[in-house]
Amino acid sequence: MFDGYDSCSEDTSSSSSSEESEEEVAPLPSNLPIIKNNGQVYTYPDGKSGMATCEMCGMVGVRDAFYSKTKRFCSVSCSRSYSSNSKKASILARLQGKPPTKKAKVLQKQPLVAKLAAYAQYQATLQNQAKTKAGNSAVSVEGFSWGNYINSNSFIAAPVACFKHAPMGTCWGDISENVRIEVPNTDCSLPTKVFWIAGIIKLAGYNALLRYEGFENDSSLDFWCNICGSDIHPVGWCAASGKPLVPPRTVQHKYTNWKAFLVKRLTGAKTLPPDFSQKVSESMQYPFKPCMRVEVVDKRHLCRTRVAVVESVIGGRLRLVYEESEDRTDDFWCHMHSPLIHHIGWSRSIGHRFKRSDITKKQDGHFDTPPHLFAKVKEVDQSGEWFKEGMKLEAIDPLNLSTICVATIRKVLADGFLMIGIDGSEAADGSDWFCYHATSPSIFPVGFCEINMIELTPPRGYTKLPFKWFDYLRETGSIAAPVKLFNKDVPNHGFRVGMKLEAVDLMEPRLICVATVTRIIHRLLRIHFDGWEEEYDQWVDCESPDLYPVGWCQLTGYQLQPPASQSSRESQSASSKQKKKAKSQQYKGHKKMTTSQLKEELLDGEDYSFLQGASDQESNGSATFYIKQEP
Repeated sequence: MFDGYDSCSEDTSSSSSSEESEEEVAPLPSNLPIIKNNGQVYTYPDGKSGMATCEMCGMVGVRDAFYSKTKRFCSVSCSRSYSSNSKKASILARLQGKPPTKKAKVLQKQPLVAKLAAYAQYQATLQNQAKTKAGNSAVSVEGFSWGNYINSNSFIAAPVACFKHAPMGTCWGDISENVRIEVPNTDCSLPTKVFWIAGIIKLAGYNALLRYEGFENDSSLDFWCNICGSDIHPVGWCAASGKPLVPPRTVQHKYTNWKAFLVKRLTGAKTLPPDFSQKVSESMQYPFKPCMRVEVVDKRHLCRTRVAVVESVIGGRLRLVYEESEDRTDDFWCHMHSPLIHHIGWSRSIGHRFKRSDITKKQDGHFDTPPHLFAKVKEVDQSGEWFKEGMKLEAIDPLNLSTICVATIRKVLADGFLMIGIDGSEAADGSDWFCYHATSPSIFPVGFCEINMIELTPPRGYTKLPFKWFDYLRETGSIAAPVKLFNKDVPNHGFRVGMKLEAVDLMEPRLICVATVTRIIHRLLRIHFDGWEEEYDQWVDCESPDLYPVGWCQLTGYQLQPPASQSSRESQSASSKQKKKAKSQQYKGHKKMTTSQLKEELLDGEDYSFLQGASDQESNGSATFYIKQEP
């Protein structure tokens, strides 16, 4: 057993009262590893023993400066106080007539190593008795495990750094495989929580597959844990906190000098930053609070907004209750950085439709959310060439996020916002128009799908298939929105096809599901929900606040929806067929077309070069464009 890095061979008698009365012990091994602030393990060049923790006041300092040969106290005062407190406690116990416990009898007047061995045996006996009494009555409830899911299928997960809005997303650093950390030792029968050092074998989002030091190539006790958990610490934390380091019982016999083993293993290794847990805590502080009022899209009429009140905040996700909901069940879930929520007065300021509340005054305790808390949109210049009503474009259908559809700009609002309708399926009163900002990654120029081999959904009832933009613009007397007005920014997002993550089902936004990235087109991701059919896939931006690293639900306490079983898929698919929009005719392969030909056919030679997708199907940087083959 180690007190930080103290040797297990050291006898630390608690009855010592001064330097003269303490027992003589062998000197500690030289080259003791110490943790620097940058996470590197190094050794003192002069071979001195490093740091120590005062057993009385808890102060951490240079071991050589500590008092007494055993270096247990930082001063004479602490040594004498420790002895005095021990004596007082002993006298008080005798005065109260308390008999010695079984634990005390076992530990009394034994060397430290013998004490631990005896008590471990005593504790194991109690555990065996409890198991015998329980018999076979214990019932194991098995739930979804990310670790088992990833291990059994050799999956990879998207790195935490891909999710800037998630906890630690902007300060994850170089946490990677082979980083060492201090974790609770579960292969131990001691009565108190003890720790041991483990190395990261594999990372999956916030989760890490760990292996205790000393197991080498033995994976029998490998385990998964969330790196951001409260019991995960950088190497050196136990020494600074006075916590014991105890080698796992399974490998305890392998080495007689565990300190020398650790010195050899940890010299030159990396660990977590010393302020890692503080950064985790700070990154999970959210400015939105219950009772704040916001304007949010009306889920029944996408063309307008309503006032809602923050009911709860979980991991930055808001449960909003519409203000007029008397029983508080009419709610809407979204992230605090969602483009669907705004400050009070936003709708009036840009000319957006708004449903006035029947409530004449704010309810007690409710207050307007400060405008600076909402996600900022990029400023645009509408004074020059700009979007106009009637212009055509391609847009993700907010009512069917697996499709990109032919769409029309129906109204130009202030501050760069646009009201857009899906051609062929619009309500006469425009109640299904929806608002996108001009810089939104969910709207695209005419030809985007064609160039990137994405199936474009034509207007409902349109019979001239396959759909061709050139013919449609001519038939409708319309013009396409200029390519240069669309968002061309493509961040280095880090996602790769096949990566696992946790994603919001935007058709039922209270649900967060196990999901996979199946396609990447520039900054656009195709998200597939594991266990479900492809018709439930969703197109999502790489910076969407509705995507999270593996382990986010566990970290924040949100419920994760596991992959759907076969029975779930069958029951859901039967009811969903009636709700699905009519599918367009399937295309039959591709034929190549030169860049100049495609430009000429689409929009009189406008520059489409930025549209060429670095997709999962064509990622070699080729300048070849594609158009789908007519049947």
